[in-house]
Amino acid sequence: MSLVSQIILNADNELRYLSIGELQSIQSYLETGETRIGISTKLRNNEKEIIQQAGKAIFQIHPEYIAPGGNAEGPKKRSLCLRDYGWYLRLITYGVLTGDKNSVEKIGVIGVREMYNSLGVPVIGMIDSINCLKKATVKILEENEIVIVEPYFDFIIQGMS
Repeated sequence: MSLVSQIILNADNELRYLSIGELQSIQSYLETGETRIGISTKLRNNEKEIIQQAGKAIFQIHPEYIAPGGNAEGPKKRSLCLRDYGWYLRLITYGVLTGDKNSVEKIGVIGVREMYNSLGVPVIGMIDSINCLKKATVKILEENEIVIVEPYFDFIIQGMS
């Protein structure tokens, strides 16, 4: 759900008009609309490069993951790990476009720790992975774009912690 929809639903549930603060939040969101679309386009167009950089970084931090017996041993397991990078990057674009963390929370945070634990994936490694993905992503963005994107990465990291 978008920030605008959420604000309107909240006001409607309380049977009231939007407050000045809510109207200002909507105005701020709408003013960044073109930037948000640009960010989403950049991330989509640079997905392979971002994932490649993030993948190299995580395996430098945790070489045991690609060592014999590791969670990312061999090309098949490694590609499954990197597939998750694409999933999280796409999830970030949803949050950026909607201006809201609800979609990120519903799709990517709730239950994720339990899922990775059940698969035997170290949660600390996933947190490090999202940090690597964040660092690779911000390298291709302008300063005003980074300010918009970083909170969504931080939200996922905090949700996994």
